[in-house]
Amino acid sequence: MSNVRIGIVGIGNMGAGHANHLKSGTIKGAVLAAISDGDAEKRAWAAETYSGVAVYADSEAMLASGDVDAVIVATPHYDHPVEAQRALAQGMHVLIEKPAGVYTKQVREMNEAAAASGRVFSIVYNQRMNPLYRKLRELIADGELGEIRRTNWIITNWYRSQSYYDSGSWRATWGGEGGGVLINQCPHQLDLWQWTTGLMPVRIRAFCHFGKHRDIEVEDDVTAYVEYANGGTGVFITTTGEAPGTNRFEVTGDRGKIVIEDGRLTFWRLRESERDFNARNRAAFGSPEHWKCEVPIHGTSSEHAGIVQNFVDAIRNGTALIAPGEEGIHGLTISNAMHLSTWLDDWVELPLNEDLYESELRKRIKSSRYRKPEAAVSCSTGPVDLKGTF
Repeated sequence: MSNVRIGIVGIGNMGAGHANHLKSGTIKGAVLAAISDGDAEKRAWAAETYSGVAVYADSEAMLASGDVDAVIVATPHYDHPVEAQRALAQGMHVLIEKPAGVYTKQVREMNEAAAASGRVFSIVYNQRMNPLYRKLRELIADGELGEIRRTNWIITNWYRSQSYYDSGSWRATWGGEGGGVLINQCPHQLDLWQWTTGLMPVRIRAFCHFGKHRDIEVEDDVTAYVEYANGGTGVFITTTGEAPGTNRFEVTGDRGKIVIEDGRLTFWRLRESERDFNARNRAAFGSPEHWKCEVPIHGTSSEHAGIVQNFVDAIRNGTALIAPGEEGIHGLTISNAMHLSTWLDDWVELPLNEDLYESELRKRIKSSRYRKPEAAVSCSTGPVDLKGTF
């Protein structure tokens, strides 16, 4: 087909980033055709910034205009499934920003609508473009690590000041964002955690601290323990209140250990499986021989532009999606379970009790500080620079 005409739903920070890639010609086979946003100041800013691009007050008008073939949804979290289903119903291809939604029940409904539509449906899990995590996934899938026994991710380099949270009344509220560090900063890690290993937990015990480091109502410090069906275990630790932070992902298997940290992938490879060594070993303090291997990583991460390009290629050429939209429910299931475990002060088993989670979430929305939407940034200066974040 000819160039895919893409409309942006929501021209805040992320929406503007996508618009810039499209307008600059970075995305081959696609053009920025339209923008919609309910905020008059943002529309004025968009009309001036993206001269010649149609600007609409709402997505319904944009979808009905005939200007677009596909949309990128870059609205606040709760609206991702709403806007996606609206576009799918109009025959549009859809790319949604992370997270897929706030609670899995609404995301499951979105996934069902996408499956029935026959349209291309993707999610901006741009860290799947990172060659470090692609290599880890490849090594695990090829059996190089053997059966996974333990995963451990410390992701504490999400430092956010009080000023960040004060920049919009919707930030860090149950009614506005639907959560804190798990729903805003960590969707990428929660996705990669299960995507690279191929493992979803079967039960979770989490300890979320709400407003521990900042004056907010949602979680800003989390430690969670998970169990897998094969008997393996995992730990996930995150916060927005530590500096300097750490980003270290460690996966241990029957054939060794892999660590991703500081832009490197290191593989401590056992000469033989631990299970085989243990079966033949007779020395009281014997241990398997291992080699420390710095695995070469080729290429760079194309990040957001890579995901958008893949989305366009899927529409035009049938290219396989790197981040199918339906897979957004996996990481969200984990974060929902972490919330629910803390709220109930108990273990949570998967599959998640989606009705119970929604009920508990709505209790918190009812008492949330969030009351009405406000722009997260001043439209007179445009969206903020997102370099250095995901």
